[in-house]
Order: sequence, then structure tokens, then C-alpha cells
Amino acid sequence: MVVRKERRGRKYLGSRRWGVGNIKNARGAGDRGGVGKGGKKHKFTYLTAKAPELIGKRGFHVFGSKKREDITLKEIGRRLARLERDGKSAESIELPGYKVLSNGEIGRKVTIKAYTFSKKAAEKIKAAGGEAVSAAKSE
Repeated sequence: MVVRKERRGRKYLGSRRWGVGNIKNARGAGDRGGVGKGGKKHKFTYLTAKAPELIGKRGFHVFGSKKREDITLKEIGRRLARLERDGKSAESIELPGYKVLSNGEIGRKVTIKAYTFSKKAAEKIKAAGGEAVSAAKSE
């Protein structure tokens, strides 16, 4: 069977300006506003308007950087209560990659293993009879 050729787009044939207005407007790479082959600058606007979940709270970060998360004594107390309610042992809790902050009270003797502690948080844990084991010091 004979292979048919695709029809050529003939919309602007014979016109001098190819739909860009004045002939100066699309003379070369200068019509892209200094953004190279990427085209117009509307793409970032699309990102912020239509896909805000890609930026925002998480934001942009340096590749390879280790971000530490924060957790409070109040939240640790809630986790321990949940463990006891489920019938599991709550004598120690491991929180790798977390920094423990002093907001709240621990209220019981517990060993907490985390990346690092604030000074006040470590004091509150020791005052309750527990132990604060820091992984940052052991590295």
C-alpha cells in the first residue's frame, strides 16, 4: 500500500510575519526573554498556581542535606501513652533523626534515644528519673 505523506501546515505560508506581529518581534533567540530554549516565563506561575504542593512548607532544599525534625516532650508523652494503651513496653523510645524540645512534661521514667536534645528537654527528662541518650555525641 502507498504511504501517504502528512499534509504540510500551510497556515502562515506566504505571510511575512508568521503570526508574531511586527517582523522584529520573533527575529531570533531574543524573543524568549533571556531564558534560553525554555520558552516563556509562565511555567513558574503555573507551578505556583496549579501545583502548589510541589513547593511550600517543604520548600527548596540543598541536595544531600540532612534535615532534622523536631518533637516535643508533650508529643513523646502522647506516643508513650499510646504504646501503653496497646499493651507494649514503654520503658524506652527511639527517635532517630529527631531533636527533642522541652515543650510539655514527660511525667514518667523513660529512656529516650534521639539525635539531639535541647538543654531544657534533657533537664526535664533527668528530673523525671529518665535518661536522654544523644546519637549526635556518639557519631
